[in-house]
Amino acid sequence: MEQNTANLPRHIAIIPDGNRRWARSHGKEPSEGHAVGAANLEKLIRKAHEMKIYALSFWGASLENLVRRPLEERRALLRIYEQYFTRLADSKEIHDNGVRIAIIGHWEEKFPESLRRILQKCIEQTKHYTQHLLTFFMAYSGDDEMVLAVRKMVEKYTAASDITKETIKQHLMTKDLPPVDLLIRTGGEPHLSAGFMMWDVANAQLFISGKYFPDFEPEALAEAIAEYQLRERRLGK
Repeated sequence: MEQNTANLPRHIAIIPDGNRRWARSHGKEPSEGHAVGAANLEKLIRKAHEMKIYALSFWGASLENLVRRPLEERRALLRIYEQYFTRLADSKEIHDNGVRIAIIGHWEEKFPESLRRILQKCIEQTKHYTQHLLTFFMAYSGDDEMVLAVRKMVEKYTAASDITKETIKQHLMTKDLPPVDLLIRTGGEPHLSAGFMMWDVANAQLFISGKYFPDFEPEALAEAIAEYQLRERRLGK
């Protein structure tokens, strides 16, 4: 069936909740849930590009994940990241589709050197691409992002009138990203987390899926996009 291309979201952001609950429900370790979730993400990226979505953002790890999770789970997560981003850096689909990879957060401070090298390779090898934008939030907190932006502006500006919507955006980690049109959260819990992209989701449409992230497959993404296309965005009018 021919795809409806009217009113497509330009930027979709995903909060992938439910990996650990999926693992428990299948009698598996949390690391196995994260591994299946990573494999599913590859399918979602492919589907988003097939559907002509320009920007796709994915919250890979919060600052809290790297502190509060059990040590073995954190180690497993880092191993999964290394395997996943190694494949991504050399992915023929990424290069054929002109996908620029961006990584936002404190990953350069928080991740081991071996993983940092792999992430940097993803960025360097795709930095000139313009057809699609794929952004990963790694060691990221939205609350932290806003605090850092405010501190930068306090140091830079002397008059309150210097602070505008534009200057706020320029000082965010997400300064190069377009506003989020559709925010998807999996796992069935209808809430946001740690201020995820709080400035950029101000006018986003929300889609809460009851499916755990490993079960949120490409067909579910297509359904979320189709529902978005039917909604009317008033933007305060």
